[in-house]
Formats: sequence, C-alpha cells, structure tokens
Amino acid sequence: MTSLDRRRFLELAGLGAVSIAGGGLLAACGDAKTGGGPGTTDQSQLSKILPAFVPSTALTPDIPGVAGANGFTSTPVFLKYPASPVTTVTGVPGKGGSYTTMTPLWGSIPSSKGNSYYETVNAALGADMKMQPADGVNYDKILPPLFAGNKLPDWLMIPSWNMGNLGFADAVNKFVDLGPYLSGDAIKAYPNLAAIPTAAWQSCIWNGKLFGLPTFYSGATAGGALFYRKDIFDREGINADSIKSPADLEALGKQLTNPKAGQWAFGDFFDYMAHVFHYPGDPYRWTVDASGKVVNRYEMPEYLEALNWFAKQAKAGYVHPDALAGKKEEGKQRFWSGKEVITGDGTGAWTGADEESGRAANPAYVKAAFKILASDGKPAMPMNPAASMYSFLNGKLSADQIKECLAIANYLAAPYGSTEWLTVNFGKEGVDYTMKDSNPQLTEKGSKEVAQTYQFLVTPITPVPVNPGHEQVAKDYAAWEADMVQHAVKPPFYGMNITEPAQYANLNQPMVDVSQDVRYGRKPISAFTDALATWKSSGGEELRKFYEDVKNKYGTGQ
Repeated sequence: MTSLDRRRFLELAGLGAVSIAGGGLLAACGDAKTGGGPGTTDQSQLSKILPAFVPSTALTPDIPGVAGANGFTSTPVFLKYPASPVTTVTGVPGKGGSYTTMTPLWGSIPSSKGNSYYETVNAALGADMKMQPADGVNYDKILPPLFAGNKLPDWLMIPSWNMGNLGFADAVNKFVDLGPYLSGDAIKAYPNLAAIPTAAWQSCIWNGKLFGLPTFYSGATAGGALFYRKDIFDREGINADSIKSPADLEALGKQLTNPKAGQWAFGDFFDYMAHVFHYPGDPYRWTVDASGKVVNRYEMPEYLEALNWFAKQAKAGYVHPDALAGKKEEGKQRFWSGKEVITGDGTGAWTGADEESGRAANPAYVKAAFKILASDGKPAMPMNPAASMYSFLNGKLSADQIKECLAIANYLAAPYGSTEWLTVNFGKEGVDYTMKDSNPQLTEKGSKEVAQTYQFLVTPITPVPVNPGHEQVAKDYAAWEADMVQHAVKPPFYGMNITEPAQYANLNQPMVDVSQDVRYGRKPISAFTDALATWKSSGGEELRKFYEDVKNKYGTGQ
C-alpha cells in the first residue's frame, strides 16, 4: 500500500511517536496563554464544543479495532483493499469554489501544471483546490511570515510542533471557529467527519473554540514500544510474555550479551521506559502526585530509579558501545543486524518496510514488541494526544465558503475502503494507479505526481497498513495494540492544549543532556541532582506555578 498512514508518516518525518512533541515547547498540546484570557478549555466547556461521534459502518475490517480502557480503541486492519469499494458521499460536494491551500511535504514537491492527480481529485471535489505543498523540513520558517504579513491561504495545515513560534493562542483567532458548524449534532450533516473519534476533536480546541480539523490521528496513540528480535528470542528459548519488569529485562541483559559474537542485549531505549517506571514521558513532562501537587518528571523518584537502572545496564556492559557513544542514527541498522537485540522505537517503525530492511541485513529477522512492562506489577500506558496535526480555515471566508469547505472535508475524510479514499490517495485508476493483488499501486506517472497533500487537510482514521507479503507484521501489530489499549490511561493534562510560556523554551534541554550523561555512565548521579537544583532556580518553580494555575482553573483533562 503506497498511501502514507499515520504511523508511517511519523517515521518518515523523523518524528517518532515520542519525539513528535519533544521540542522546547509542550507542542503536541495546543496553547495555554499566560495572560489576556484563557488558553485552554475546561471539561464543562468541552461537552458543549465537541462534535457528536457517529462511527462509520460502511466497511468491516479483517481485524476490527478493539475497545480498551478509558475510551481508547485499537486500530482496525484490512489485509488487502476491499474488493468492492463503497461510496460514502452522494454527488459532488463542492459548488465550484476556488481555494488556496498550504500543507507540509517531506519529499519531492510535484509540479501542479498538468498534474493528473490534482485534476482528478479536484474534479471529484467539484472545486478548484490550489494545492501548494511546502518544504516540511523548513515549515517552521515558512509559517511565521505568513502570519506576520496576514497572507494566510484559505486552508492551512499546521503541525503542533510548528506552533510554538507563532504565538498560537492569539494567532488561532485568524481562523474560523468551526463550532457553529460542527459542534454536537451539527456534525451529522457531514457523516465522514462525524466518524472522527472524540479524542481527535478534543485536540483541535483552543481558547474554548473548535478551530481545527484533525489529520493523521488515532484511536490510541502510545509513546512508542520496546521491541525485541523475536527470531533471536526463539533461538534462545526465551518467552517474551514472561518479561514483565525491569528486573526481568536485566536478566535478559546478561543472557543476550556476547561481545565476542558482536551481540549486545540493549540499545539506548531509555526514552521508551517512562511507562515502565510510571513517570511522564513526552509530551507530558508534568504530572500530579498523590497529594495533588504538580511535579515534573525530573523531580520524581521513579525517574531517578529509571536513570539508575539504565546506568547499571551500561556499567554491566549490556548496552551496545555505539549506543553509549550517542550514534543514534545507526540504531536501526544495529537492531536489523542483530547487534542489538532489544531496542525502543515509535510504533510507526513497525511496518512491512522495516521487515524488508531487517531481512536485507539478516534473512531470519522477525521484530516483535513486549507487552506493557511495569516496575510495580501494574502496567499502564499513558496516551499521547490523539491528534497533533491540524488544518484551519481562514477567518476571511464567508459562511457559504466555510460550508463548501466542510463538504469537501467530508469527502476527504471518507474511510479506507471507499471509492472516495481511492481517489484522494491514488487519483485516477489506469492513469495514476492500477490494482495489483487487490491493492492499489501507483503507476510511473502516479509516483511522480501523487503527493501527500489533500490528506493534510483532514483524514479518516487510518487502519494498520499492510504491505503485500508482510501481512503478518500487520497482524502482530494489531495483536500488540489490542493488548496495549487495555492498559491505556489519560495522563494529567491530556488533550488540554497547553503551550509553555516562551521564556521556558530552553529549560528542558540541560536536563535531557545530563540525564544522558548519567545513564551512559559519563557522570555520577550527583550531576543530575545538581542540574535539578539549577533547573528549579532557573525557571522550574515558576513553570510549576504556571501548571498549578492551569490545573486549578481547568482541571487535568482526565
């Protein structure tokens, strides 16, 4: 399947599930202002703002999503594209309007002149959508001048990690409040939009208003997973389901490390251990303790326990030397080749493409993920925001134009397995794509002209992708996620759209650096303690007051 699913997109954009909001700001949330009015939304407001949820019944997946804890669900799986695609939109949604758009693109930008894909989709939409993809790598530099010069397109996609330097709590007011058109039962006029999960819509609210349309969201977004080489485990007679705690992992460290054979048990998976030790991982660095006090992860004994645990593994020689040297860019290759047996990564890296790369390095390669581990025997997986990318309609549009754009959005949000989805993702059959082994495949022309553009305006929930010949990968992922969502929890400040004040943007990095030095064995634990004291005096205490104020005014989002 050549369309770009949410998990694969995060991987290609270099934004693994944990790092997606891991910049200087708490970017995966939206915005909380420090003055001049509220910047987040309390629970009583949410119930009035959120659209109704009406799940789509248009198609039945091969592996249905599974209901988990706290309203989260696993992702459905289609092992191949449905043989008889359904139609979910009657007639042509547009009324001949013309709209400028801008979306990021990580890859080659196709020419719009004579582009069969654009022509096909626009004809189906009944509107002239002027697609203007921009360089995703430099998107953070492209956006500010548009806001400063008030030169925004009619329809603009903004990733959460690009909002920090836009003053978004104020800037968002340049866009349309979609509440009057979509809140409550109003969304039922757009059935495909109504099938978007509530958690995704919650991520689209700023200042008590529904401004965004979510793209590439999920029913349950974990902050990554701990992966292992199943083929090596099978060879060693290890039952992965018996590994339930850090102590169990440590025992594996000794069993699986053999430097003479070029094999070490561990890579640097520290960033994927937050749920194991029960401290908040990115993007939620703040939590609320049993007494009700807001605390940062660096202050928690659980974080110190995790640092000490990993430093112990490094000292014992269980961590690959190149991982300890900070050579992260080579980490996947070390895992593929079996030099590292256990690693951490975003779930977007668990794909058929990964299996192909792994088997090129080692034909026996089989990747799997541990079930949720816990230091206290109580597994819990905090969920990341359901959506972290959004599109917005320019506030200068008229009511009729807004309704036309929402009708177009309803077409773009048609589910996987529909005729509309094929058109939006692949263009025209026989020109841009052909069906091969029951799956759409881009033609040579399509591979040059079809780009991820319309999908950044709004998407349906995306099923687990299946690469032909790698169906077992999708089945394994679905089974893991179905188990994971049984332990899904909403962390404090979940989906509350908070951005820390700009003066604290650089506060976190020194703690990241010293944490790495300590866990790699370069510095003693006292270096972390000293850095924590500096962190508190350099803004940490003030930032705590900011979060206390958010909690006292708006609750914790749970």
